Amino acid sequence: MKKIIRFSKAFIFCTILSVLAIASGVFVVATKGLNFGIDFRPGLVEEIKIAPAEIELTYSGSANVAVQISSQAVNLVVSGVGADNSTYPFSFIDYPTVSDLANAFNTVPDVTSKLLTDGTKASNGVLLNSEKTSSLSKEPLYLHLVDKSVVTASVDEMREIFAAIPDSQVKKIGNDVDDNFQIRVGDDGTDPTISEKIQNQISEILAENFGANNYVVVKTDFIAAQFSTSLVTSSAILVILTLALIWVYATIRFKWDFALGAVLAIIHDALIMVTFIAWTQMEFDSLTVAAILTIIGYSINDTVVVLDRVRENIKLLKVKNMKELLDISQTEMIRRTIITTVTTLLAAVSLFVFTTGSMKNFALALIVGMLSGVYSTIYIAGAFIALVRRNWKPSAEEKKSQVKEIELED
Repeated sequence: MKKIIRFSKAFIFCTILSVLAIASGVFVVATKGLNFGIDFRPGLVEEIKIAPAEIELTYSGSANVAVQISSQAVNLVVSGVGADNSTYPFSFIDYPTVSDLANAFNTVPDVTSKLLTDGTKASNGVLLNSEKTSSLSKEPLYLHLVDKSVVTASVDEMREIFAAIPDSQVKKIGNDVDDNFQIRVGDDGTDPTISEKIQNQISEILAENFGANNYVVVKTDFIAAQFSTSLVTSSAILVILTLALIWVYATIRFKWDFALGAVLAIIHDALIMVTFIAWTQMEFDSLTVAAILTIIGYSINDTVVVLDRVRENIKLLKVKNMKELLDISQTEMIRRTIITTVTTLLAAVSLFVFTTGSMKNFALALIVGMLSGVYSTIYIAGAFIALVRRNWKPSAEEKKSQVKEIELED
C-alpha cells in the first residue's frame, strides 16, 4: 500500500501557529496600520509626463483663440467680438511632422508659431499642459511632445526628486518610454489651501529638474478623506461579498461543515496575506486587493478538489474516523496540488523577478497567497472538518458502497 502522510498529526499545532500569525498581523495593523498606497489615501493626485516643448504659439489679435487637441488633429478655434467664429483644423495626416504643423499654424491670422526643435518628430501625440490656459495670447503657449527615443527619468529618480515634499508618493503609469508618473501627496485636512500649495511645489520641482517647458500636467485630482474612506470600505465589502458567494456555492456543492471549512481556509489565506503586508509595510493599493481576490479564487479551487476526493472516499473506503479519511484523501491529491501550485508559482515568480513597483508587490502577494492556499487546504479546512466530524461514522448507505478497507499505521 502507498504510504499515507499523517497530516492530521499537525492539525492542532498548525491551527495554533495560524492563530498566532494572524493575531500578530492584527497587532501590527492596530499599532502601525497598513501602508496605504495612492488609491486609498486622501490628498492631491497629479499625473505628469516628461515632454519637451516643441512649438511656441502666440496671438496678437483681439479675438479669442483656443487650442483643442484630439487624437486626429489640432484645432484652433477663433471666436469673440469682431471674429469670424471659425475653426482651423490641422490634421496629423495632412501635417505629419512637428515642422509641418508649426508652419501650418502661421496661416491663421495674427497667430505666430515658432519651432523649438528640429521638427522631425511625428506630430501626432502633441500635448498641452493642463495647468496652463489653452487660450492663445501674447504670452507663449507651448505644445509638447514625448520623446520616445529617450528615457528621461526612472520611477526611483522621480521618488528621490519628490522626497522634498512630505508624505509624497510616486507611481509609474504606462510603459517605460512614455514617462507617465502619478504623484500623490497626502492631506491631513488641516490646511484648506493645501491643494494649490502642493501643485505649486510640484511645478517648481519639475521646472528645477527638467526645465520649465519640458513637462506637462496631464490631469489633477483631489481625493477627499471621505472618498478615500469610502474606497477602503467598498474594497472590504467586495472581499466579504466574494467570501459569502463562495460559501453559498460550497454549501450547495457539499454539506455545511465542508463548506464552512473551505470558507475558513480562504479567510485564513486573505488574513495571512494582510498579515504579511502589514509586517513588511508593503504598499496596499488596488492591485493588492486584486491579489487577495485572486488568491481567494485560487485557494477555493484547490480546497474544492480535495474535498471532492474526501466525499468520494467516504463512499469507497472503510476507515475508522474522519482524520484517517482526510489523511488518505489529502495524500492522494498532494501530487496534483504540488504540480498545480509550482506551475502557477513559476508565473508569479517571473512577475516578481522581472517587474518593478506595484506589479512586483502584486506578484509577491500572490506568491505568499499561493503557499498559504496549499497550507490552509490541508491544515485549516482539514482541521475544522476533523473537529466537527470527530464522532463521524459512515451511514448504513455509505457502508454498503465501501469496497476497500484501509488500515493506517501510527
